[in-house]
Amino acid sequence: MVRNVAELLAELESEDFYLLSGIEQGMRFSEWVQREKLSNFSGLTPEEVDYRLERCLKRGLIEKKTIQYEGYTLQFEGYDALALRALVERDTISEFGAPLGVGKESDVYEVKSYKPLALKYHREGYTNFREVNRERDYTSENQHVSWLYTARKAAEREFDALETLYPDVSVPQPIDQNRHAIVMEKMPGVELSRTRFEDDQVLGVLELLLRELSRAYEAGYVHADMSEYNVFVAEEGVTIFDWPQAVPIDHEHAREFLDRDLENLVGYFRRKYPSVVPEGLESDAIAAEIAAGEFDSLSV
Repeated sequence: MVRNVAELLAELESEDFYLLSGIEQGMRFSEWVQREKLSNFSGLTPEEVDYRLERCLKRGLIEKKTIQYEGYTLQFEGYDALALRALVERDTISEFGAPLGVGKESDVYEVKSYKPLALKYHREGYTNFREVNRERDYTSENQHVSWLYTARKAAEREFDALETLYPDVSVPQPIDQNRHAIVMEKMPGVELSRTRFEDDQVLGVLELLLRELSRAYEAGYVHADMSEYNVFVAEEGVTIFDWPQAVPIDHEHAREFLDRDLENLVGYFRRKYPSVVPEGLESDAIAAEIAAGEFDSLSV
């Protein structure tokens, strides 16, 4: 888990952020930014660069490496600090709370403004960059792609999808986005994987989820990473989250992703409730109905 940097904001000075931003700019061209170039990237004098490097190294915001030259790179903590400061300056966030969820590709925290919200930091590419760079189509055309770009692009894609889908589809309301961070509505309920329904509720919940996926398709998106781990269930209904891998329906593999999403979802319900979900309920037939705009309800 990447360390929470919220408590560092008060002790960081504007010039520290100039340095962090300078390293961020330099990482567009190289993973390790030469020390000699940091004055130009940051707008600081060489003497000020030296001082700020020591402060940021001490706080674990950057990393130093001597290769053919002395180079510096952002840690995710440094990137978090840049995004968090921007969101605070825009009055999107006024208070920082406890972790809500930590995963391989994101960390989520409770934050507050006019109401409780959720802050999601995308982590794609930081520890397994080569694998992510190969699998994510939004990085495949770039010759030099840093983990900063991969994480920021994932956040941008997810935020764009949420803006398109909300409120017609039950997704978290998007509030703001900066770099690799998204601020969104805090979701009510519990994860689908942790719920247990009565037999007479099972097909109703499954149908509710399928309708949301159908509405998302009508709005132009396929989730492309659907599972029991990115659905929240509450008394008010269901919320589908985690949309960074979503693809538009004109994507060359959109139908394949739709088929896989429904296979995962129907398969989960069938495994957990084998006596309720009939074998005749075929995910590929439901996918065909959704793709044709003809899905209305389960035929069981």
